[in-house]
Amino acid sequence: MWVFKFPNPVNDNAARTVATGVVLMCVAAIAFRQPWILIPLAYGFWARVLTGPTLSPLGQFATRVFAPRIPGEPRFVAGPPKRFAQGIGVAFSTTALVLWYGFGLGTATWVVTGLLAAAAFLEAAFGLCLGCKAFGVLMKIGIVPEEVCATCADISLRYPQLSRSAPS
Repeated sequence: MWVFKFPNPVNDNAARTVATGVVLMCVAAIAFRQPWILIPLAYGFWARVLTGPTLSPLGQFATRVFAPRIPGEPRFVAGPPKRFAQGIGVAFSTTALVLWYGFGLGTATWVVTGLLAAAAFLEAAFGLCLGCKAFGVLMKIGIVPEEVCATCADISLRYPQLSRSAPS
């Protein structure tokens, strides 16, 4: 079904916009001690990992409103590592929800949320996707098969000019 399709490639401007939204939500939840913010935060990660931006309000804003207005050509990156990173976001945001609502562990909730905010900040500010880096390591050691992301294993598939022979 088309709803459950994750984009490949992904507009890096949109990904960084989503990461900025995640940072803002995490910081607001922690600073104002508002655990209810964890609900839309976790929903957003679940929606993005399952459908890309389709069912995510933050994903829709990033892809339809903000990213198209950024000057210059968009930079596209491979989709599977970004989906993997969203899956890590699912794990962290859902863990924070369970810690708070299931066990009443406030400090643990805010630590997990802070770690999520830190990872999202690295993506938003510097384009450093920790989940993508982990995906690459998992590919190198053979846990993630190369077929999952051919462009991750061979950069010349994304940049064909790299595979051309240099003129003699």
